[in-house]
Amino acid sequence: MPIIHIETSIRARVEVCFDLSRSIDLHVISTKHTGERAIASVTSGLIGLGESVTWRARHFGLWQRLTSSITAYERPYYFADEMVAGALKRFKHEHHFRESGNGITLMQDVFDYTSPFGTIGKVADMLFLKRYMTRLLVERNSVIKYYAESGKWQDLLLRNS
Repeated sequence: MPIIHIETSIRARVEVCFDLSRSIDLHVISTKHTGERAIASVTSGLIGLGESVTWRARHFGLWQRLTSSITAYERPYYFADEMVAGALKRFKHEHHFRESGNGITLMQDVFDYTSPFGTIGKVADMLFLKRYMTRLLVERNSVIKYYAESGKWQDLLLRNS
């Protein structure tokens, strides 16, 4: 069971970082290279506790569907989403936020997953899957950071409030 830890420092209020992280619209922007789209349940705006989203995206040359649900939520410091259905055997993605002073928010991702197919899945993790998942998360966080620090967050969050 690989666990990916990523910490991102963002010069923005914790509430802004939290809401950008649960924005369906920003997620679509950050994964445009995979053609990811929200196709069922919450398909735009901000997702919240007990809500789910189904994504359609192209990974490794194959179109896939993934449904995840928000299973924990403490605004603006923590939320978690967990896979309900998808290509992985399971995953839990924890999103932690804390103010570190001087207008900086530390955003921490803990992505805990299990690949399917037993030993074959473990080999895939070592060869490419963990690196691929880490890149996806780092790219997503760089888009969150850009929107938060540039003020473009208002374009997404204020139109949905």
